Formats: sequence, structure tokens, C-alpha cells
Amino acid sequence: MLFCALLLEATWILAADGDPHWTYEGPHGQDHWPASYPECGSNAQSPIDIQTDSVTFDPELPALQPHGYDQPGTEPLDLHNNGHTVHLSLPPTMYLDGLPHKYVAAQLHLHWGQKGSPGGSEHQINSEATAAELHVVHYDADSYSSLSEAAQGPQGLAVLGILIEVGETENPAYEHILSHLHEIRHKDQKTSVAPFDVRALLPPDLERFFRYNGSLTTPPCYQSVLWTVFSEKAQISLGQLERLQETLFSTEEEPSEPLTQNYRDPQPLNQRTVLASFTPVGSLYTTGEMLSLGVGILIGCLCLLLAAYFIVRKIRKKRLGSRKSVVFTSARAATEA
Repeated sequence: MLFCALLLEATWILAADGDPHWTYEGPHGQDHWPASYPECGSNAQSPIDIQTDSVTFDPELPALQPHGYDQPGTEPLDLHNNGHTVHLSLPPTMYLDGLPHKYVAAQLHLHWGQKGSPGGSEHQINSEATAAELHVVHYDADSYSSLSEAAQGPQGLAVLGILIEVGETENPAYEHILSHLHEIRHKDQKTSVAPFDVRALLPPDLERFFRYNGSLTTPPCYQSVLWTVFSEKAQISLGQLERLQETLFSTEEEPSEPLTQNYRDPQPLNQRTVLASFTPVGSLYTTGEMLSLGVGILIGCLCLLLAAYFIVRKIRKKRLGSRKSVVFTSARAATEA
């Protein structure tokens, strides 16, 4: 049993972190992933483009409650350049409430673009990407004994997606990670990071989010992820973003390949439903309903204008008739006199 668990763990590490045979672009890029990893071509893949006029409001979705995020213990956290992203280990004292099971934290990592590029996030909202995206990965500790085992089971993983945009000031929480990037410039390099308030990496408002069933966004693309993508975005400074875009390399030695544009393109939603814990602005009606509503309002306004026109015309006609009657009466009275 122990051997099987170790084998699963090794398989997970090789497939998700260390396999040199997949990249984001080129002959081993994301368009070719399904050839080596068939599940990458399945019908419930991530990320997605969240269209707010098509989400389903669910008032029963409970708010997420992160536990232990503000105090992740006293042991140093491992920061690792795995050639695909920067990866920070998280202690099992961190977990989430508000989901079907107890999901224990395992790691977090980032996705970003390249300098001068407006995009970098994996998820999009109304076809708009942000500069970067943070993923905090958890596994169902009630049903599975490890991350690797949970990754292959239904809703075995729960991942928080935090869209990151550029703001005016430096973000101290993200600096706990970004300040160490120069220590892990090349693939497979590792360093230690002192424990810090991981909750500060998340947006302040955790009650407004989107929820859907999807997959890992890297090979082997297991469709085992319960995704929570927050509506509110985190912010980092332009200098912090550029450090993320320019510091790391995806190779172990020269010639060095920059580690940039490590994001997967949005995948088809297919028959899946995206739930929302709130009613997004502009999503009360679909595009067709908005068009029908606009036409209805226009026709209603025209009818009101026509009604007002005929009423005014009738009043004027009545007044004109009254004036003629007065004139006729006055003229008759003058004749009789």
C-alpha cells in the first residue's frame, strides 16, 4: 500500500512538475498536449472564459472560509522553479471551509505573460485577461490520503483562482515570493521562504466568486478540480510584475529559455454550468433579452409619443371648436342687438 502511494506521488510529480516533454508553445505546446495526455482533450477542461451574462446565480453557495492562512506555522516554505512555474509549498494546517469536504492546502503557483503583453492570466472574465493569476491548490483530505491520489478522483482538488492586475503600489504579501525569485532563476532550483500571511495574497472580498467543475490547467489535465475564481482582483505593482516576467528561466543551464507566457488558453465550456455567488453587473439579462427589452422600450416610447400627439391634437381641436362657438355666439348677439 505504501509502495502504491509512493508510486502515485512520483507519477504526479513527474507528470505535473518535471516532465520535459510538454511546453506552452512550439512542437510540444498546448495544442499538442492531447496526443501525450489524452485527458487534455476532454470536454471539461480549464481554464475558461467566464461570461457573466451566462452564469447561474446560486444564493445557496456558502462563502469560503480559509483557516490557518494568516498563520501557516513556523517551518520555512519551499519555493521551487519547476521549469513551468514558481511553486510554493503550503502546510496542511491550512484548509478551506465552505466546500463539500475539508480541502487541505498543498501548494500555490503563478501564471503570467511576458513584458509588454497585456495578458497573463489563465481564466478570463468576459473575454478579458489580467496580467497574471495565482492558483492555491487544495485536496479533499476527507476522501483521499494525498494530493496525487486526489488529483485523479472526482472533485478531488479544490483550486482558488485569483486574477492579478497592475496597481499603483507594491503588494507586500506578493513580495514575500517575488523577492526570492533571483535565488531560483533556473529550473529545479529551490530556496526557503519564511512563513507569512498567505491570506493577504487573496482579495479582501471572498464572498463574490464563480464556481465550476474543471481540470488541471497543465498536463495531465485531470478533470478533478472544483474551481473557485474570485470576482475581485489582487493587485501588484508594475515593477513586481516585470520581475515575475523577467527573472526566471525554464531550463537548467545555458542557453537559457525565459520562463514566460506560462498560461493555457481558455477551453470550451461545453455543457458545464458556471455558478455565481452574486449577481454580476450586466448579467440580469442575456444579450438576446437585452435586445428584446431595448426594442420593447423603443416601441413603448413610440406608442407613448403617438398617444401624446393624438391627445394634444384632440385638445387643440376642442379648444378651436370652443373659440369658434364663442365667436359665433358673439356675432349673433351683435346682430340681434
